[in-house]
Amino acid sequence: MADFQYDLVIIGSGPAGEGAAMSAVKQGWSVAVVDERAMVGGNCTHLGTIPSKALRHSVRRMVQFNTMPMFRSVGDPRWCSFSEVMEAADQVIRKQVEGRTREYSRNRIKLHTGRAAFVDDHHITLKKADGTYDKIQSRYFLIATGSSPYHPEDVNFNHPCIFDSDSILNLDRTPRNIIIYGAGVIGCEYASIFAGLDTRVDLVNTREGLLSFLDDEISDALSYHLRDLNVTVRHKEEYNKIETRDNGITMELKSGKRIHAEALLWCNGRSGNTKNMGLEEIGLNVDARGQVTVNDNYQTSVDNIYAAGDVIGWPALAGAAYDQGRSASAHMCGLSNAYHVEDVATGIYTIPEISFVGKNESELTEQQVPYEIGRAYFKNIARAHISGEEVGVLKILFHQETLEILGVHCFGAEAAEIIHIGQAIMNQPGKANSIEYFISTTFNYPTMAEAYRLAAINGINRLNRESRKLIG
Repeated sequence: MADFQYDLVIIGSGPAGEGAAMSAVKQGWSVAVVDERAMVGGNCTHLGTIPSKALRHSVRRMVQFNTMPMFRSVGDPRWCSFSEVMEAADQVIRKQVEGRTREYSRNRIKLHTGRAAFVDDHHITLKKADGTYDKIQSRYFLIATGSSPYHPEDVNFNHPCIFDSDSILNLDRTPRNIIIYGAGVIGCEYASIFAGLDTRVDLVNTREGLLSFLDDEISDALSYHLRDLNVTVRHKEEYNKIETRDNGITMELKSGKRIHAEALLWCNGRSGNTKNMGLEEIGLNVDARGQVTVNDNYQTSVDNIYAAGDVIGWPALAGAAYDQGRSASAHMCGLSNAYHVEDVATGIYTIPEISFVGKNESELTEQQVPYEIGRAYFKNIARAHISGEEVGVLKILFHQETLEILGVHCFGAEAAEIIHIGQAIMNQPGKANSIEYFISTTFNYPTMAEAYRLAAINGINRLNRESRKLIG
């Protein structure tokens, strides 16, 4: 058994682990990253964000080819198989792994491969692939092990027609129809992906509407466009039992309905990857979903052990996880300018995309905040005409009196990019956070960014005449 000693050991090489490692090593700390995979990147790179978004991008390109009149003049519409579009995703994964491995090496961050388990609050054992063990000592630890799809006991995930959001990446065929159980972010994203592959989709939603945390107008737009893609959305439904056969499955719902499909994709819940880590040895408890509880500094109940990323729950976003890792590392190192993850922009990679930051209409109404709305529809924007992406809207919510921007919501192509302009202005201090910025700023033409000017003018024009006089 080999012994190693570090200032910080990070368990998990996803975004949270990477952010913490890079931050700590810049402070002169000796840092090691432990992961069960021989290739870095964590679930984000190998099973989640990167492959699913690369897959979506390929499908989106195929949809554009099949719908643009210019391409129709040279041939009939064509669909690639699921495995063919996954080839492009595999290339992206390889590039991501190569780049991240280079960065770890360049920064002299030691990589250990194996399964980590705590012995006490300063030691872990590392079980390697050959069955041998290493013992690693560290002043601090960061748990950044991510999460995995939740598996109900009565669903047979070993059946060749039943998948979760990890195993679906190994699908070797394009099913003619698929049931997606769970209409959260992952379920909605895969519903639009499979619809783009010309697969008939039944999306079973256990709740009343799609993605209830969205602004109502955006949620309605998502529902409309999923149906426009021939996705059948079934709200307020729960499964009773699942029957399997050689070439497909039948899902019986509690309402009595029976749905048949060639495949089932289970997207209903995720659990923190904390099993068999020896957390009980250090008195560290997890909740029913396997998630670790932390304070504002990402510190657990054990002072020298921190946690970040999906393993702590909300917001479970790769970008936020990276900065959570940075923040945790800064607190360990005693830095006074520790970055705190607060105003997180959310990106949802359906087709079309959704992104938002700040409050939505329901929240502002409940809080009795007097707000107004400015909208810009993509169908009125020159850049959208050029790109052929005319479906979408940018929506700005702002205070009727102070003109402070309270929330920005976007539905349409490149929404996750567009949102950051609004986020940047929202984060400006004092009166600099005002919708007037977009009116007094000249935007390149034609661009999608111009939507902010159009939405701002639209919103200002909604104010009454007396308010507009005060604005000048």
